[in-house]
Order: sequence, then structure tokens, then C-alpha cells
Amino acid sequence: MHKQRILFLSLYTFGFTGGIEKVCRAVTKALAELKAGNITGSYQCLSMYDDFADLRYTDANHFCGFKGNRTGFGWKTIREGLKSEIVILSHINLLVFGWLIKKLKPKTRIILFAHGIEIWKPLKNWKKKFLQQKTEIWAVSQYTADTVQKQHYIPLNRIHILNNCLDPFFEIPQIFGKPAELIERYSLTPDKKILFTLTRLSSEEQYKGYDLVLRAMKNLPENTHYILAGKADEAEQLRITDLIEQYQLQQRVTLTGFIADEEISRHFLLADIFVMPSKAEGFGISFIEASVCGCKVIAGNQDGSRDALLNGETGTLIDPFSLSELQSAVIKALETPSNPILQQTKTLEHFGFANYQNKLQQLLIHSS
Repeated sequence: MHKQRILFLSLYTFGFTGGIEKVCRAVTKALAELKAGNITGSYQCLSMYDDFADLRYTDANHFCGFKGNRTGFGWKTIREGLKSEIVILSHINLLVFGWLIKKLKPKTRIILFAHGIEIWKPLKNWKKKFLQQKTEIWAVSQYTADTVQKQHYIPLNRIHILNNCLDPFFEIPQIFGKPAELIERYSLTPDKKILFTLTRLSSEEQYKGYDLVLRAMKNLPENTHYILAGKADEAEQLRITDLIEQYQLQQRVTLTGFIADEEISRHFLLADIFVMPSKAEGFGISFIEASVCGCKVIAGNQDGSRDALLNGETGTLIDPFSLSELQSAVIKALETPSNPILQQTKTLEHFGFANYQNKLQQLLIHSS
């Protein structure tokens, strides 16, 4: 491949902890590794809202955060874009910059990441036309690719699939056992069977399936405890608390709030099952994080979760609307002996960072 200059644009890369931001960090690290290996030319990462870079992923010379200064971000983007052969956009909200660069420099290759709900919604006509004619789309799952193609009539030859990966610095356990400190923190007993969900709890995104898990709890064994983790907005916190009281689960459900990155692996080790029967997941990085920690996984069978579970190879896929299917899947998983080493090995094989970097390299070599 000709050593082309690459510009990567994001809203957040390091200042937020959602799934899209994890993808941005992986891309940033991959670009740094490809540059270090003399495989690509120079690269520049610009973030509209970040303040600083995590120097494990890149260096200060290749990253610039604009702290919400949209004008400064815009001018720098245009200047850098005109010097670049490839411009990668991490979010549909950055498409206007791809459009401007393409207008000024028509031979520039514009690539857009398609994650999930952010691009499934109706788009303005200019955006749809630009996606159809001038943009290459990297979808994080087959489901996202299919949805984008049907929703916006994108030619199939413009869509490629690049599954998400584990963060290169995600703590992968070597020993599988429940952390005693977490058992004590949550006032549990060693005999408890732990169901675990980790996600953003948003009143605007009530498709993650934890409502169904709460409904299922009353029909699950008494020694089953549900830990629901993630930052919640005020409205959703109140709604979930009301559901817990309605189902009389005050002693069987723990709401942890936000969990720091450095504690995520230990929570997956604590859990017997990671369960999130989502109905509209673009991919679901939490699934592969749970799986690489040897945790059993239950997910919905109607969205991007299928890619994350390798179509059922590394977990159980259920109808996310079916209470009976969820209850049966949980009981079966609790009764089935686990094989955490095999689970971890298969997950690393498909979703390890090295594999992601190789696939990204191949897509960069590919010319749409």
C-alpha cells in the first residue's frame, strides 16, 4: 500500500467511556501501530471534545483534543484533511467534515464508522446521498450493515464489516475465581449465583433488556442475585428502583452505578452469567469483555449481539422479548459446567486487538 496520510476524526476518544469511544481508542492505537511498523504513512487524530490523550494509545504529536471548541476543530480538520489521502469519521455527526473535504479534494477517500442507533435513524437528504455515492462505510456488525443498507439504500459494495475488538489494555484474567473483595463489597455470600449486566442506563435507550431480567428474577432460584451496573440518568434510576420495589427484589438486586475501567474484569469474574437481552445493539463490546473473562453470556438474537457471540458459539442467543426463553437460558447456564479457558481462547482468537489491527490494515489497503 502506498503510504498514505490518514486523518481520524472523533467526538470523544478518551474523555468518555461508551462503546463508540472504545472503538475510537482501538482505531487510534491501531493507526499508531501501523505507523510504527512503517505500514502506513503519517496519521493525525483530532477529537472535538477531548482534553488530553492517553499516551498508551498514541503520542502527543499525533493527537489533538479541542475541548469543545468546534470552530478550532473545524478549521484544523479542513487543513489536515486537505493534506490527507484517507479521512476516517468515527460518527455520523462528523459527516459534514467529510463532505467539505471531499468537495475541496475529490480524490480523498472518506470512511465512516457505523455503530448502531446513531446511523439507523432517518437522515437528511444530503447525508443520505453522500453516503450512497461518496462514502465507504465500516459497520461494526452484520446487523448494523444490513440495517444501514436497508434504511439508507447504500450500495453493498460501499459497506464493509469490521467487528469491534477488546481494548488492547483490557485486563484479561489468567486465573478464574470470584474476587472476595467484591463479594464483601456487595454483601453477598459465596453460594450466590450472580447475574450481571453492565451498560449505560438511559431513559432514552430502554432496549438493553434489563427490564426483562428484573421480571425473570422472581422465577429464578432464590440464591440468584442480579447486579445491574452502569451510570444511570435520574429518570431511569427512578424507573428501575420502582421496578425493583414492584417485583419485591430489594434483597436480590444491586445497583452499582458507574464502574471504573480498572474494575470491570473483576466484576465479570464475580458473575456467573453476563446477561443483556438487548433488542437494538449495534455490537455490544461488553459481551466480548465478559466472554474473555470466562463468563457465560446470554444475549438477544435480533441485533448485533449475534456478531459479538459468534452466532451462538460463545454464548446463548434468545428472543429478547421472551420471558420464558430468558428464564430457561439462565437456569440451563447455571446448571451447565463452565469452560472459561476455552471461552477465553475463542474470544481472543476472534476479537483480540492484533486481529482487529490486521483487519483494519486490510480495509485500508482495499480501495472502494
